[in-house]
Amino acid sequence: MNYQAFTNDSLRMMYQGVRGALAVDDALKAQGQETRFRVRETPDWKQHAADLETEMLKRGMLFEVIDWSEDLPAEVPRPSDETRS
Repeated sequence: MNYQAFTNDSLRMMYQGVRGALAVDDALKAQGQETRFRVRETPDWKQHAADLETEMLKRGMLFEVIDWSEDLPAEVPRPSDETRS
């Protein structure tokens, strides 16, 4: 994917999409249900996030890096919880 072609807001939105899908999967797994997006099981998700991080770093954008560890409590993000930078 040509990440250089995207705007900063587009990169941030795609990154938040990865974070959101991961949170949903973790919450479903914690409830004993099947994951919906299979983020942890699909290497392309992690690669997509890494590519987004690389481009955002090149642009000097500030963002919170996704923590891929599985020992954190799952929490489904809500739009009202998001912060703007």
